[in-house]
Amino acid sequence: MALMGVDAQNNPELPRLVVNILVDQLRTDYMEAFAPLYDEDGLKRLMAEARYYSDVQQPFYRVDRASAAATLITGAPPSAHGIPGLSWLSRETLQPIFCVDDARYNGLQTTERTSPQRLQTTTLTDELELATGKKAIVYSVAPEREVAVLMAGHLADGAFWLSDQSGSWCSTNYYGEVYPHWASTYERLDPLPSRIRKMVYESVYEGALQDFHYFQSLNDAEQKDFKHKFEGDRRYRLLKNSVLVNDEVVSFVEYCLRGSYLGRDRVPDILNVGLYVGNFDHKSVTEAPSELQDAYVRLDRSLARLMNAVEKAVGKGHSLFIVSSTGYTDSDGNGSRLEQLPTGTFAMQRASMLLNMYLSALYGQAQYIEATYDNQIYFDHKLIEQHQLRLTELLTRSEEFLSLMAGVHQVYTSQSLMLSSWEPRMARIRAGWNAACSGDILIEVNPGWTLVAENNTDYTNPDEAYLNFPLFFLGADIETERITTPVITTAVAPTIARYLRIRAPNGSREAPLVLK
Repeated sequence: MALMGVDAQNNPELPRLVVNILVDQLRTDYMEAFAPLYDEDGLKRLMAEARYYSDVQQPFYRVDRASAAATLITGAPPSAHGIPGLSWLSRETLQPIFCVDDARYNGLQTTERTSPQRLQTTTLTDELELATGKKAIVYSVAPEREVAVLMAGHLADGAFWLSDQSGSWCSTNYYGEVYPHWASTYERLDPLPSRIRKMVYESVYEGALQDFHYFQSLNDAEQKDFKHKFEGDRRYRLLKNSVLVNDEVVSFVEYCLRGSYLGRDRVPDILNVGLYVGNFDHKSVTEAPSELQDAYVRLDRSLARLMNAVEKAVGKGHSLFIVSSTGYTDSDGNGSRLEQLPTGTFAMQRASMLLNMYLSALYGQAQYIEATYDNQIYFDHKLIEQHQLRLTELLTRSEEFLSLMAGVHQVYTSQSLMLSSWEPRMARIRAGWNAACSGDILIEVNPGWTLVAENNTDYTNPDEAYLNFPLFFLGADIETERITTPVITTAVAPTIARYLRIRAPNGSREAPLVLK
């Protein structure tokens, strides 16, 4: 009995609800720069009371919200968890695969067929469900389908996202056949489709806030005013590409907290929440500086509202908040580049055509390249085998040929990625490459150049400028401290797992961070 008493003293009560908040494109420099505009209960509270890591990085190259969400929840890079991006090319069909598409499961409130089955490792939420014998409740809410589903993992109770077509909150029957009653109530009483045509996105600034200028392009007061409506076929997509979508997310979460059993007992539950602080409609900061500045002010208010709702529902001191970022940004695009600056366009389709002509001259006429997708080239392995050619030789020749093209900064082959030494730059490239999903060749264009892909997308090398992103842990017994030592996002899942006294996800190799 004495031993039980000692254990009780050394093992404090676990949080009833872990709230894991992933903010798309949140940056440390912008967040701190706009601090004078914040209220006290949101970002200011996090910076003052939380364990605050101000210099967080992704451990892999070419991050997007899907690969970031999967990395955060698994504690592993794409090379292990199997989600290298929003989509990739299927080697079987030569058609793009969206990361959470799954024809085996029907949508709830949507025609989208969805599951997390392409995740190749367990997630933090999976490990909690396993540790508690499925007694824990796990929900995931985000504007985007991929973030909601990947953060939910394989064993969650539900994942919810906003439909691009109808504006309804929807889900998938992968997590259960029944759409929750509290979600149905929200859709009936406060549906977005009945409100969106009247919604207007304009500056939230009031009084002295209007005198705050961070971006050079805001020195002219006339440039601060903006007004955006959500109309036409893209109205829901536009809303999801604006900070106003956070209000929709938090409203839905409030219904979830009131109508579900989250945080109602001593078994820890997890609520994953996706928010957005990228610029309006993915515009560059030079095109829309006022909107980006406004986005951080509105994010601050949304975070305060969310944290207050959680603490009201489960009691102050019974929750653990984690706030992190996807770790990339699309608001630093070229905008209106001056002609004198070094720039150019690299066309993947033309490059692959020229490469195939070169290989045909060397090895005989054939279609050696099966397809291109984004910055990647896929070889026809069966044809190469039939011609009794060595893939390693073709890759070496291709690397040499492509490296001489204008605009090419670096060429990476599957061979070089698998055999390379673990120097930091190559380690990031390798961590983002997955043998089952990725191409045989990856092309990196010069800083300032735009790579135009065959799948009607373009990608501009972000100049490799160093950007840091924040990470916050806020809980009753977590020590308040600002830490400037760099950390990587794969440490988050094992850190939460240790705090909850459960096993880390099975693809996680990073040591947990110290919280107290």
